Parts: sequence; C-alpha cells; structure tokens
Amino acid sequence: MDKTLLIADDDPHIRDVLRFALQQAGYGVIEACNGEQALTLFQQEQPDLLILDIMMPELDGTEVCRKIRQSSDVPVFFLSAKDDEFDRILGLELGGDDYITKPFSPRELVARVKGMLRRLDGHLATPTQKDNTTLEHKQLHINLEQYKAYWDNQELIFTVTESGILRTLLAKPNKVFSRDELMNGAYDHHAVVSDRTIDSHVRRIRSKFKSAGGDPIETVHGIGYTLS
Repeated sequence: MDKTLLIADDDPHIRDVLRFALQQAGYGVIEACNGEQALTLFQQEQPDLLILDIMMPELDGTEVCRKIRQSSDVPVFFLSAKDDEFDRILGLELGGDDYITKPFSPRELVARVKGMLRRLDGHLATPTQKDNTTLEHKQLHINLEQYKAYWDNQELIFTVTESGILRTLLAKPNKVFSRDELMNGAYDHHAVVSDRTIDSHVRRIRSKFKSAGGDPIETVHGIGYTLS
C-alpha cells in the first residue's frame, strides 16, 4: 500500500464504513476516535491524507486542522453534517482542502480521495508549464512539485486545493475566471462544491500573499477572480 490515510471520527460505525471502502481501494488506514488521538497519530505516522469529522470530543476537526497547518500541508478532508455550513467554511479557511457531507457515499469519497492524491503526486497535466515544474508571472513564482509559491522571493506554502486554484489563475493572467472554472481546476470534475467554498479558498490564498506584502488576485464582482 503506497498511501496511508488517517480517519478521525468518534462514531465507530462511520470509521468502519470508511476503513472498509478505503482499504478496498488499496489504501492503508489508521483510526482515531477523537481530536487529541488524531494529532498524536498524525505526528507518529505522518499519513498522506486526513479525513476529519468536524464534531469530535477532546479537539474538534477544525482545531486539529489548525494545529496541523502550523507544520504541514498534508491534504485534509472534513466530514460534516448538512446543516454545519458555518463549520465547513471555517474549516476550509483554516486550511482544509475539501469536505464531504453526512450521510455520504463511500464511492464518492474514495473517488475524491483518489483525485486529491493524484494531484498531490503531480499526475494531472497542468497547462502552460515551462519545464513541468514551475510557473511564473511578475513577482509570482510557483513550484508545482512542492506546492510552494514565492512572492518577491518570500516563500509561501499552499495546500493542494489552493495550488489548483492558483495554478488555474496563473494559466491565463488577466483572464476573469468564474467560480465554476476555478472549481474544475481545484477539484475533479465530478466534485460539486459551493461558491462559498471557492471564496473561502481564495480568501486564504490572498491572506498568504498579503502576509508577504502583495496580493495579485482581484475580485470581479458577479463573475469571479483574476490574476493581475
């Protein structure tokens, strides 16, 4: 098994369903029943992707993600109830890459996990690559393999989903991209996410640029975003 995934949920039935589906897909699985245990296992095992329930004892999923993002850009999926939109958006703005609502389809979750890991491995083609590893525009330089960007030589680290959005914008600077176009650049085409999800990712990207003294992304109201 090439990849190991960490599942964190306090419901043993959900962990059983996830474990079975992911192991059938060929992944190694480790499990945590609360947020504290998830952090401990993450530090010990260094999994390739995390699936975190938002509502967990000890530490909730958003707090686990916040702590992990202090040292790692490992992909993070959130599990959330349908009426927990506020928590989902909060989780994404703390650095989550995607979310699945309960009740969920194990087949869809496995498909989205596979898509995320393919992007992490760099197997998806990227338009306008010059040497297959880098893209540049003005003060912005992106290393596609390392999911890092440099603004005026200051290093910024982006998650897989954030990198997909930024890469899409950088493919055609000054073009105004709709949220649907950015969604297709950041997710597999079968995935459906809300406009607020894309907005949350863009806000996080812009916050990272602003911390380095710049912000090349502009909002075009009623349409989407552009890289100027």
